[in-house]
Amino acid sequence: MKTSMIVGAMALALSCGAAYAADLKFAPGEDQRFNWKSYEDFKAAHDLSGQQMSLFGPWLSSDKDLVESVTAYFEEATGAKVNYSGSDSFEQQIVIDTQAGSAPNVAVFPQPGLAADLASKGLLVPLGSETADWIKENYAAGQSWVDLGSYEGKDGTTSFYAFPYKADVKSLVWYVPENFEDAGYEVPQTMEELKALSEQIVADGETPWCIGLGSGGATGWPATDWVEDLMLRTQPPEVYDQWVKNEIPFDDERVVAAIEEFGYFARSDDYVDGGTGAVASTDFRDSPKGLFASPPKCYLHHQASFIPSFFPEGTQLGRDADFFYFPADAEKDLGTPVLGAGTLFAITKDSEVARAFIEFLKTPIAHEIWMAQAGFLTPFTGANPEAYANEPLRKQGEILTSATTFRFDGSDLMPGRIGAGAFWTGMIDYVGGKSAKDVATDIQKEWDAIK
Repeated sequence: MKTSMIVGAMALALSCGAAYAADLKFAPGEDQRFNWKSYEDFKAAHDLSGQQMSLFGPWLSSDKDLVESVTAYFEEATGAKVNYSGSDSFEQQIVIDTQAGSAPNVAVFPQPGLAADLASKGLLVPLGSETADWIKENYAAGQSWVDLGSYEGKDGTTSFYAFPYKADVKSLVWYVPENFEDAGYEVPQTMEELKALSEQIVADGETPWCIGLGSGGATGWPATDWVEDLMLRTQPPEVYDQWVKNEIPFDDERVVAAIEEFGYFARSDDYVDGGTGAVASTDFRDSPKGLFASPPKCYLHHQASFIPSFFPEGTQLGRDADFFYFPADAEKDLGTPVLGAGTLFAITKDSEVARAFIEFLKTPIAHEIWMAQAGFLTPFTGANPEAYANEPLRKQGEILTSATTFRFDGSDLMPGRIGAGAFWTGMIDYVGGKSAKDVATDIQKEWDAIK
């Protein structure tokens, strides 16, 4: 830590008597990327000295350190103590704890469906219409995020229960800039241009796409992301919502059309590295490797923001590899939809400090501290994009704040037997040659069987 930062932290400790100032990742007032006024204003409005709050979520190891680097600012500002605990079996444990009456004050849900289920049993505390209105006004595609955190309570009334904080983006296409430059290709801005680029690459005697659906017992899941992205690019978001809830059948013609759109990219031997036969057998972790072959085996790869973990060692994002937004169809006028995931914070045991913590999540500083480190994106338009730790994160953040619609990973919202079962296997059947209609009908039969 720089001497100036130590001095700044010490000065803060002397001025307010806080026990936590020395633990702050960034000394208040020093890094001008951060909105320190939002921190000071929050601090002036909240005195929770001596109070404690339990926070339970899915984060362990380095992720645990990151969330605690944010809660440290809440602690210093309020005088309260946050006790975070993480578990890799969060989904099971939170159900046990809430039903047993031993719930944490605040729980961090990676799955909206689980939060909705607990809300329906009266095990979550509504956050109020003012917080919902704040999300609508301050998050890009704000209504999408309000809808994501709104559920029916035990009395059947819909309320806003879950505050979205920390997002992931899936609507990305990865490429190697040097390959594009050598071939004279440009980044497409519309779906029409993306298809034209794919056709041009084939005409040049090359292969446009690397696609791999292999993932052990979860083989097939990467194709679900494709179909979800394409549903948002061919249909209004309301249809997407009806689909994931099975309010329209899986074999509705609009869903079948989205599966066939995936087939445009994945079911042509000329379009995929190794041919269509390799799509199901190629492990998703190996599938982007063709981008980096010499000569390249492919030029494009559709995958979420985590995929650089499987790029060749030493790959520098922005130089050796880059990405662009999986574009929307210009003719359909459906805006700029983004598919993603993320976590939602809900109060499972009400208290003054828990309520204050939700208010803290509305401050730019609560986002910027994590933005400046790793693994964090936010749709909060009030957070400074310059706070992101690097250019790739900043670009992904801009995709998120430019979204007109955000939708959560659809397969994660479906019943496990469908979203983590029949949908996966159905996509393998589809790339194997079965018709989209027959695949969708089989998935719907499986859904009917669990109703």
